[in-house]
Amino acid sequence: MSNGWEESAEAWISTIGVEGDFARRFVLDRPMLDRARLSEAKTVLDVGCGEGRFCRLLSAWGLITTGIDPAESLIRKARQLHPEGEYCAVGAELLPFEDQSFDLVVAYMSLIDIPDLAKAIGEMTRVLRSGGHLLIANLNSFYSASNPTGWREAEDGTNSFLIDHYLEERSDWIGWGELRVQNWHRPLGTYMALLLGNNLQLRYFDEPPPHGGNAQQIDLFRRVPSFLVMDWEKPRMPVAA
Repeated sequence: MSNGWEESAEAWISTIGVEGDFARRFVLDRPMLDRARLSEAKTVLDVGCGEGRFCRLLSAWGLITTGIDPAESLIRKARQLHPEGEYCAVGAELLPFEDQSFDLVVAYMSLIDIPDLAKAIGEMTRVLRSGGHLLIANLNSFYSASNPTGWREAEDGTNSFLIDHYLEERSDWIGWGELRVQNWHRPLGTYMALLLGNNLQLRYFDEPPPHGGNAQQIDLFRRVPSFLVMDWEKPRMPVAA
């Protein structure tokens, strides 16, 4: 069953993909780039890279990037925009790479698109070298618990944000215009249990606020905790005596 990304690829590229939306440009890019820089990585795997925007940002710093995404149309666009990059049309649940292949693995707003999250996180951990980092930007689980409703306008004109069934893992179809994709809501405890279960160590956690852009959008993002950023480290293997 399709999750909608192949069918919505053109709509994504035309409305968000190449330049990035408000959330990426004014909320997530800064902490994600800062953490990538602090990791001192040289090789990066971007899981769910879409049209390759974050790969291009990292490549501009001289990092060697590989992007994967199951939507072939998005991968074709990534190759077109970034011919020197390495891109592969595969899913996160079965990565075609050797163990410990990358210094840094990035999941930039892609965990919410993956049905078998446990398998995917296991694969991301497997291809990450000892001492490497798994860098995650994701919807805050309070935010994804609103899908597909989100903001509601009351009769008096005031807006409120509906959160319901927080502990119930589920998928919802969301979108706007011609874009319609399947997103997964999972409580934060699910993510934490899977990451800790792979023996990863949390090095950074934040719910970043916006740092620029439209005043109305800034107000909405400050009212509701929309995103989180996490940096997890894979422990170094002990050196044999």
